[in-house]
Amino acid sequence: MPQYVDKEQWGGEARFDALLDDIRSRREEIEELRHIPTDIIDQFKAIGVYRAMVPVRFGGDEKSPTEFLRMVEAISAADGSAGWVASFGMSPAYLAALPESTLQDVWQESPDVVFAGGIFPPQPAERTDGGFKVSGRWRFASGCMGASLCGVGILPEEEGALPRMAVMPRSCVEIDPTWNMIGMVGTGSHDLVVDGVEVPEEWTFVRGGKPTIEGAFFRYPSLSFAAQVLSVTTLGMAREALDIVRASVQGRKSITGAPNLGQREYAQISLAKAEARVRAARHFFYESTDDAWRATEAGGEPDRDQINLLRLSTTHLTHECAAAIQELYRISGMNGADNAHPLSRILRDSQLCTQHAFMGEITWKNAGAIFFGHDPLPGYL
Repeated sequence: MPQYVDKEQWGGEARFDALLDDIRSRREEIEELRHIPTDIIDQFKAIGVYRAMVPVRFGGDEKSPTEFLRMVEAISAADGSAGWVASFGMSPAYLAALPESTLQDVWQESPDVVFAGGIFPPQPAERTDGGFKVSGRWRFASGCMGASLCGVGILPEEEGALPRMAVMPRSCVEIDPTWNMIGMVGTGSHDLVVDGVEVPEEWTFVRGGKPTIEGAFFRYPSLSFAAQVLSVTTLGMAREALDIVRASVQGRKSITGAPNLGQREYAQISLAKAEARVRAARHFFYESTDDAWRATEAGGEPDRDQINLLRLSTTHLTHECAAAIQELYRISGMNGADNAHPLSRILRDSQLCTQHAFMGEITWKNAGAIFFGHDPLPGYL
């Protein structure tokens, strides 16, 4: 695949390539476990996945959104579930809404903190003297099996209260292994269960709330970034699918005596269209990212139109890459249909990405509303 990621920024070329090779060789193990193995999470820590967006003064690397997204893209080519779990290294975008004194505690021992959250549905939380008493069940906590810190969505039982995230040590949370989806099987997106844990108010925050610390990254729209890091997994998988199809025809003859797949006109046309589709969507995606990032680096914030293009290019990327993967799967014939074939796994993983609310049909509606000068639905900008 084209070398879009600067591997020297992620532990060096040898270490990064070794990580990708290890992930590729263990795809079946990851699906059987239904989560990313602990030793791969440790490798993510070693190359800087979890400290990437942490401020330098807390021991982090303060990378740009594009640098982080390209890293997730590359890991997703090795395995979609691994890329999806690595994407939650973006958690400082959320956690930055905690009080600064709490953030000092979070990153006191190391910036390589693995955070996982279950947001929906927000559960009623009783106010206590120092915070909130938290109980309930939350779905889709991707990466929770490797987390040391967990967050859950709560709704304080008081008039006018906004939904919040309550953050607590992994030891306070029970993981119920309920994840049973058609794709992204290895993300370990299980349910979180909490029973009567008292969480201090300073360990809660409004999701998407104003950051308490300074830095260009913390002026970048956090909800948009949360969508981007998931969407870019489909880009990595599409690149892998293109490479798999091209490599599959090398030295291979048809058992019927028909032309090699690479010599067939319909396959050539499909491959060319898929390549163009993926490259065009990738360009729109990173162009929108870099445009918004320039606004934050200049000391400001992305405007309404820039954020809209972030969201639009994110949804567009997911659906274009998923469509390209589906077409590549179609021309692969019975070989690609085998559950053990990488194209089969990539197809399933990419289709699940299109189901995520961040990239759902409603985002097209919101983008169009802004183009016409209307307000989008809440939670889009």
